[in-house]
Amino acid sequence: MKPEELAAAVGAPLNTVGGAYYFHPDSVARSKELGLDGFRFYVLGRGGVLGDVEAPVVQSAFGWFNGGLIAKMWNSARETLDPRQAARELLACGHAIGRAEFSDIDGLDAFNEAAEAVIAATDPAGLALYAGYAAEPLPDDAPARAMQLAITLRELRGSAHIAAVIASGLSPVEAHAIKRPDMVAQFGWEEEPVLEDRHRHSLAGAEDLTNKITAHGFAGLSETQADALLAGANAMLAALQGD
Repeated sequence: MKPEELAAAVGAPLNTVGGAYYFHPDSVARSKELGLDGFRFYVLGRGGVLGDVEAPVVQSAFGWFNGGLIAKMWNSARETLDPRQAARELLACGHAIGRAEFSDIDGLDAFNEAAEAVIAATDPAGLALYAGYAAEPLPDDAPARAMQLAITLRELRGSAHIAAVIASGLSPVEAHAIKRPDMVAQFGWEEEPVLEDRHRHSLAGAEDLTNKITAHGFAGLSETQADALLAGANAMLAALQGD
């Protein structure tokens, strides 16, 4: 499997696995204990790896959200909780999910080894949110470690995809409306953009460019490591889905 193909194949299950902790019932419960609602905890916690920055920095890293919505959530949330603490709290929720769901999965150590090799080989230039997660210390136990690595690889693809979308001539709201047509208002956009075939063609090109950007980190994996990475990603997805 070529590095671009591996990046795409791994990215598909990790898109779900790496975001499973955002609004998990336990994460929402923890948000209330911290004095936040679930969405503010998501914005402050996910963006908190960037530090106590201004809202436009967070919006640029998240990409798909209207800047006004991010500013409202981020600024009100950081009045209650320090962003770096929120990041640690939200990651801890992810660790708990990993420990609860992944403890019986065989091959997690091999997945972790391969995932860490990808991260070590990836140049974080221009990938701010990914760089923030890649810099976070990893837990020692394999299930929690696997969850954080899944989160980090998801942010790698997400950060690369935002750059690819812009390079392909699309605005974030146009790409978002194609990918999630039922969630335009939820991401803070009052009006849906007018979409044409050329927009969809550009998004397909952005997907290919995303694979090329992320492939560099996958290129040095052995066949055994590549197999372990993909098997682990699929096993974690199956565990979350109860398969």
